[in-house]
Amino acid sequence: MKTRILIVDDHKIFREGLISMLEKKPDIEIIGQAENGQEAIRLFQELHPDIVIMDIVMPDMNGIEATRQISDNTSNAKVIGLSMHEDGRFAAEMLKAGACGFLLKDCAFEELVDAINTVKANGIYLSAKIKERMLEDYVGFLSKDNPSLFSVLSAREQEVLKCLAEGKSTKEIAAQLGVSTKTIEAHRQNIMGKLNISNIADLIKYAIRAGLTSL
Repeated sequence: MKTRILIVDDHKIFREGLISMLEKKPDIEIIGQAENGQEAIRLFQELHPDIVIMDIVMPDMNGIEATRQISDNTSNAKVIGLSMHEDGRFAAEMLKAGACGFLLKDCAFEELVDAINTVKANGIYLSAKIKERMLEDYVGFLSKDNPSLFSVLSAREQEVLKCLAEGKSTKEIAAQLGVSTKTIEAHRQNIMGKLNISNIADLIKYAIRAGLTSL
């Protein structure tokens, strides 16, 4: 029986390239593709894939929150995180959200296939580089003096921070998230307080360093 896979990534070229390679494997079937977390949740509910290959940083809803919602609603959900960021905190948060594996986008194709086979067999797969980064984070970045962005901010606060880092105005963010401008302003103040950051410029730098968004 073929392994039925849903691909989730906001970059169309990468997504289609991955699909093209995976479709050459006789024991794999690509049953759908999505470009953001909300679409991933909808397609997961409709298609019931065996495995979801999930990007982490995406518009509308990031891969961590999408994985969390999928896992909360389906006990046997199997998600493999795929990211360009080597920060071990991404992998840690994906595993906490319910993922069964985590790879970097620059990994060899055969490693991805190995991860798919491992996860299908109810195993956990982490690439060697990610294991190394997670150990480094455990020793350093996740100390009390330097907390993880994902451990101190709520999912909504992460969304607001990502929008701020992308240069969107308070009004634009409020419209996108369907809330008032006062709510966004309150979120911004809470974010800055939790991260101990006093100005927007440093907040944007923090979001970029954490991999929540890119330049």
